[in-house]
Amino acid sequence: MKDTAFRPDPQVRVRKYKIGAIGAGMIMADCHLAAYAEAGFPVVAIASRTKANAQKVAERWNIATVHDTPEALINDPNVEIVDIAYPPDQQPALIRKALAAPHVKAVLAQKPLALSLAEARALRDEAKAAGKPLSVNQNMRYDQSMQVLKQILDSGDLGEPVFAQIDMHAIPHWQGFLEGYDRLTLSNMSVHHLDALRFLFGDPDEVTSITRTDPRTTFAHSDGIVVTTLRFPSGLLALSTEDVWSGPREEGYEDDQHITWRVEGTRGVAKGTIGWPTGAASTLSFNAKGVTGGKWVSPQWETMWFPHAFIGVMEQLQHAIDTGTDPVLNVADNVRTMALVEAAYQSINEGRTIRLDLSND
Repeated sequence: MKDTAFRPDPQVRVRKYKIGAIGAGMIMADCHLAAYAEAGFPVVAIASRTKANAQKVAERWNIATVHDTPEALINDPNVEIVDIAYPPDQQPALIRKALAAPHVKAVLAQKPLALSLAEARALRDEAKAAGKPLSVNQNMRYDQSMQVLKQILDSGDLGEPVFAQIDMHAIPHWQGFLEGYDRLTLSNMSVHHLDALRFLFGDPDEVTSITRTDPRTTFAHSDGIVVTTLRFPSGLLALSTEDVWSGPREEGYEDDQHITWRVEGTRGVAKGTIGWPTGAASTLSFNAKGVTGGKWVSPQWETMWFPHAFIGVMEQLQHAIDTGTDPVLNVADNVRTMALVEAAYQSINEGRTIRLDLSND
């Protein structure tokens, strides 16, 4: 089997709609804008909470206009896509302002979309009423191993999925604004994995989550280390583990941070790694009856989740504007991911398995 049978990175079909970037932190400066520069997406303006920070990022990426405030950027008639990388308590107001701006064609928001499921549903409905695409940056779907795994699953080569697992033992960089929220890992890290499992297998119908505090995280929090089990209508069981402690990390302590994943089907197995903790490319290997000759096949690529997955995120929105179709990462789908996260918190709070009800979504 040839590697050319797989597409780890999407083709860039459209790159003409002008982007205004809101935010100047790591995720914008090192991921969004790095990806856009590589893909040739036009970024015409930037703004942040601190203009001096926005100015530094503008100089780094040759962005012509620096606005005093995010609101001023949204009012800029040259901006067609508003790309927001801002704290989730402040994001909804910016989304609403962008949806109301006549010249803005679409909005790209960060996950979590909002601090509550009710607010996320409201934003979904307001975007529909405005007739504008609102997309949510669930960028793990564009990790190269996730893209190729999805293609293998869709081909049927693994047969019926039986068991799936994402196993994380790595230390996130918790942004400072998270200290003011009452939710931590599930909303800001597990959401990547839960959304990826939805991308791969559809909506589960049962969720069970347990948690304990993380000894390394010094500010008050409830959900530190999290383990979540999902049951799907087909009978598939999936396990998502976010061990944000992952062991001591003093000087001289050899680091073994990693994220691995595995999918077992009735006709084969796929397994791999997510390269983010070590700054490497993600990997995938699979062995399927009648397909790989009983051998493990390992497609190769050089791109990485950070920053290259962000090309796919912006490309799907550019293409949606150009074709008048819903973006792949559309807000209605993301509300279902947020409903899963909400059910996981309910499971923790009530100490039981929650039956997931998506009838309102």
